[in-house]
This record gives sequence, structure tokens and C-alpha cells, in this order.
Amino acid sequence: MHVSPRLALMLSIPPLLWAGNAVVGRQAIQHIGPLWLNTLRWCLALLLLLPLVWHLVADPRQRTQIARRWRYLFGLGLVGVGAYNALQYLALLTSPPLNVTLIASSMPLWMMASGLLWFGERPTRGQAIGAVLSLAGVAVVLGRGDLAVLWQVRFVPGDLLMMLAAFSWSIYSWMLARPPAHMRGDARPAWDWAAFLALQIVFGLVWAVAGAGLGEAVGVPSPTPQWGLPLIAALAYVAVFPSLVAYRLWGLGVAEAGPALAAFFSNLTPLFAAILSAAWLGQWPQGYHALAFALIVAGIAVSAQRAKR
Repeated sequence: MHVSPRLALMLSIPPLLWAGNAVVGRQAIQHIGPLWLNTLRWCLALLLLLPLVWHLVADPRQRTQIARRWRYLFGLGLVGVGAYNALQYLALLTSPPLNVTLIASSMPLWMMASGLLWFGERPTRGQAIGAVLSLAGVAVVLGRGDLAVLWQVRFVPGDLLMMLAAFSWSIYSWMLARPPAHMRGDARPAWDWAAFLALQIVFGLVWAVAGAGLGEAVGVPSPTPQWGLPLIAALAYVAVFPSLVAYRLWGLGVAEAGPALAAFFSNLTPLFAAILSAAWLGQWPQGYHALAFALIVAGIAVSAQRAKR
């Protein structure tokens, strides 16, 4: 398919905001437990959406529509709101933001595997080539342009958690792109983006709160919340930008481009994370960042061109 500048921008903004989420989240978990950070993030996001979706609560017909589709919404809430973000914040306990976003760049492989296993979608040769190019760009960032550094990289428990998060997100994206019959065409309720996202958050919060409680029970590190400007600012950012703005744009982009192609744009996240992390420390991007960017964009271009043919 043809990737227009509008579509490219739509799919590029979420990775930038998610990179910021990793950087800000790394700082925030010093002030609050990661699972509670995830819970409060979505509570605040839901509060911001309430003025736009109050009619869902007030209208009995809408409540009936929701009740008929609760299994699908419950599943979306699990993989998109509960699991993915909780696992990412947990990963940040032991992994730096760059590692977390780099591992998330295995997304094209998870997308292809999930599509093949559960949706019968066979990956194309272009997608495979694009995955190799994009992951090469990730490797350049990971090794800081030095192959010797790349071979010395050591993974920590957070890296495994982030792999589980990437798998969760691939399922979420496919569920958006291949919804059940009652969420397609005329059978789909007339929910706008705010209503649909709010419903995902409502059901996802069930999982988020349960996960936070379970984390307390099993001893997941959870410092007493240190309320102040840093934590409040972090909550405001993660509730608005990587939650509402990024989810809205990602949903539109996946619907138009498909989850397989959209996954290649997610590989921009580690590059943005490297830039944001470097800027946070006063160190600006190096030449290898440009090389990584070129490889990742080449992966996107090859995948899109093959799909068009």
C-alpha cells in the first residue's frame, strides 16, 4: 500500500510519545511502584475521557451493547491496558529505557508470528526483509555503532518482561485490526474513538488493579508514593500523551495500514528513546543514530513497497 505523509506521521508520533513514556516512567518508578504507576496512569486517563463518554453510562441501550461485547473488551483491556503497560514499567526496574524500547522493536516478529498463528496471515517477503533491516537499525543503536560493544550486551530480567510486553501488544494490535463479527460493519456500535478507548480502559483497570494488588502480595518493589512536582508531572504526561494521544493515532494507523506494516513504525521507538535519553543527560545524538534511523526507515519503506506490489 502507499504510505502517505499523513499516514507516516500518524504512525510516527506514537513511537515518539512511547519513547517519552519509557524515559519518564524510569524516573517515575523512583517515586511510586511500577504497577501502581500503571493503575494511576489509566485512572487519570479515564477521568479525562469521562466528559466525552458519559452518555455510555446514562443510556441503557449503550449498556446493553457493552454487555454483549464484554468478552472482547475484557480481552482488549487485558493485553492493551493491563498487561503491556504494567510489564513495561516492571521492566524499567532493571532495564534502562533504551533497552526496553529496543526489545520492544522485536514487534514486527511478534506481529508476524501472532498473525500467522491466530489469524492465518502469512508474512510476505517484504515484511521479512523489512524486519531484518529494522532490527539491524536497532542493533546499531544497541551497540552504539560498534560491533564489539554489541557483542558485550548483557540482558537482565527486565528484558524478558519487555519481550512478554511486546507479545501482548502484538495481540492487541491484531485484535484491533481483526475484530469479531459483532465489532465490524453495521454490527459495530456507534462508538467514537473516545468511547472505545474509555471502554478498554474501564475493563483494563480491572486487570491493572488486580495486578497491583498481586504485586503487593508477592513483594514487587513498590516505594511509598512520594507526591511532589516530579511525580505529578510524570503522571500527567503518561496519562495524556502515550495514553490518549498515542492510542488514538495508533488505532487509526493500524486500521489504515494494518498491524504488520504499523509494527515497523514502532521500531522508531528505540531511536527516539536514545535521543530523548541522551538529551536528558546533556549528550546529543551521534552518527550511529543517523545510521540506525536510515536502516529503520528503509525497513518501513521496503515493507510498504512490497505490500503495494
